[in-house]
Amino acid sequence: QNKVENEMLKFQISAEEKKHILEKLINAVGFEQYLHKKYIGQKRFSLEGGEATIPALDIIIQQGIRLGAEEFYIGMAHRGRLNVLANILGKPLERIFHEFEGGANLSEAQGDGDVKYHLNYSSTLKANGKKVRLHLLANPSHLEAVDPVVQGHVRARLDQKYNHDFNKVIPILIHGDAAVAGQGIVYEVLQMSRLEGYNVGGTIHFIINNQIGFTTDFEDARSSVYCTALSGLVEAPELHVNGDNPEALAFAVHLAIEFRQRYHRDIFIDLVCYRKYGHNESDEPRFTQPQLYDVIKKHKNIRDLYSKQLIQEGVLSAQTVEDMQKTFVQKLDTAANSEDKSTMKPSVQISDANWRNFVIAKPKDFLKSPITGISEESIEKIGIALSTLPEGFQAIKQIQRLTQERKKNFFEKQILNWADAELLSYGSLLLDDYPVRISGQDVMRGTFSHRHAVVRDSQTNEAYSFLNEMKDVDAQLMIYNSLLSEYGVLGFEYGYASTNPNCLVIWEAQFGDFSNGAQTIIDQFIVSSESKWMRMSGLVMLLPHGYEGQGPEHSNARPERYLQLSAENNIIVANITTPANLFHLMRRQMLWKFRKPCVVMSPKSLLRHPLVKSPLSDFGKETSFKEMIPDDFANSKEVKKVLLCTGKIYYELAQYRKEHNILDTAIIRIEQLHPFPEQQLENELGKYTNTAKLVWVQEEPVNMGYWTYILRTYYQRKDLELVARKPSASPATGNAARHQREQQRIIEASFKR
Repeated sequence: QNKVENEMLKFQISAEEKKHILEKLINAVGFEQYLHKKYIGQKRFSLEGGEATIPALDIIIQQGIRLGAEEFYIGMAHRGRLNVLANILGKPLERIFHEFEGGANLSEAQGDGDVKYHLNYSSTLKANGKKVRLHLLANPSHLEAVDPVVQGHVRARLDQKYNHDFNKVIPILIHGDAAVAGQGIVYEVLQMSRLEGYNVGGTIHFIINNQIGFTTDFEDARSSVYCTALSGLVEAPELHVNGDNPEALAFAVHLAIEFRQRYHRDIFIDLVCYRKYGHNESDEPRFTQPQLYDVIKKHKNIRDLYSKQLIQEGVLSAQTVEDMQKTFVQKLDTAANSEDKSTMKPSVQISDANWRNFVIAKPKDFLKSPITGISEESIEKIGIALSTLPEGFQAIKQIQRLTQERKKNFFEKQILNWADAELLSYGSLLLDDYPVRISGQDVMRGTFSHRHAVVRDSQTNEAYSFLNEMKDVDAQLMIYNSLLSEYGVLGFEYGYASTNPNCLVIWEAQFGDFSNGAQTIIDQFIVSSESKWMRMSGLVMLLPHGYEGQGPEHSNARPERYLQLSAENNIIVANITTPANLFHLMRRQMLWKFRKPCVVMSPKSLLRHPLVKSPLSDFGKETSFKEMIPDDFANSKEVKKVLLCTGKIYYELAQYRKEHNILDTAIIRIEQLHPFPEQQLENELGKYTNTAKLVWVQEEPVNMGYWTYILRTYYQRKDLELVARKPSASPATGNAARHQREQQRIIEASFKR
């Protein structure tokens, strides 16, 4: 209040600062005009009309450094991205021009690349005798999708490097007016902003308000008076500034960065400006806004307006201004005509030291998993931690029984269930100095009340995290019950995993089909980022899946979608049937020399299934993940039929076979669907005669599940048959009796002679 009502009236900037602002405007305007003339008709999504963004960002960064910042993470859409890359992050002009002329940013071996106005870039800037790292994150054309990703990146840095000192890392989100008002992900990110698991110490929201969205007038783009109306959600200040008044903008951004650094809360700057051309430079805006664009056509750009002001004030001469403009054009010409540009080789920028020791995976890396077992001493240490409550801790009866059962499992029975094995994997990674981060709805206890990684005192409500009480262990289990969000939370966790490859990052959906709400993050970031932007992540998605008669909403996690998105070994897709295999899968995520996202069709009914248990020997040294589990029941010489399956249906098939004493049918479990373990499967099938019938069995409908992927991946087996539910528009029936009939038909059909 004091800043706005008192200091603003007295705000003055020096002649040197005015000259610096003009220099940034000359660079911003000159860059756009140069591209417009040199690369006629090429899309660039220019910043013209909103060029004041460049001096504004410059001031935020300069003042941020003065106030303790060491890193900035910037998220924005495509409009103005090239200008920000050139004039804020200092991306070489030669490389930008090379990309305009068709130069590849990646070799074919490295991926397919992306268009130039989606690309990321990181740089080091020196100012005031200090260095600061700037990161502009890659973003697809899905407006605002990058917002939670930025937050995840920042949180990872705060956790890993800066001991939660919010002043060290500052997120900046650059929005469009139509997008900030229209995209619900902005709401999700704001709701996350003050929560323990997602707080990043406040975000500077900078809106390039060109008063139009694609071709839509603002009257049609929102119901609120201001596009920033959402700021009231977290009581964040809104500063509305004329885009033709760079000195008023300078005051606003000074205020914004000081506010953020002092109070660690969000703040909005609404730069009210215009868009000179259509949605892109070849678009005709007068189709829908003829009157507006008649006004814009006659309007002088901010560089000329501010130059005139400074000349009139006597700050600069007209000749000095002209010389400044000529100098920048010469710089552009030199870069455009550089011989280095024509011979520029594709390069991959490693944005952080965390990633320097990782390699790009090759097909041979997936033929056999590395050893991931652990010592008896480690198992004992983790088992003690998981089965011990602190003295005086008053747990509810169910938790008392749980800890007693865990103790028996580890030290008497020496057989672990699903939850035991999962927590053992996390504990083992903590012992190896890999932190673990898990978030999602109700993940502390688990949706199906199986995990109980954190328990609460019944009298004080005080939380107790078993694995964080292990002695002489620095790494922590960071587990957070999330807000009721999929899109925002998954984007956050992707950003976190992309920044810290040495942390196992897990998002668990309450039910697998809830990932539908996060499909943008899955499609545009998780499965394609390595190919598009050469950015790896080891993010794990646990998606509860399985047909247990719960109806169409909670049966199917849509494995077919992830398998359709699987190619070039971009992602791991698994449906696991043993606790030990889950343990090894989680450890493999960290022990690989590369990182791959991993989707697990995790179980519901198997969490407490009497047969879903693994002996401690399956976790010991020299053990590893099994991409495929062979049959151990049938006599291989007598086998007439081989059933291939994945996931929970194996136990139903095995039970039926045992009850009916069927000795001539083998059942092979495919635990990892992508990359498909073809060589291992072929070796196993070699045990059986060529006349043995091969059948793929799934409980999902024909048009869902794994069948089309199996046909695409394992196509050389011409005799492969199918048993599945009939093709269906709905994922599953909502009638329990019908479900049972369908399930029984699948089991019986699998063994039909």
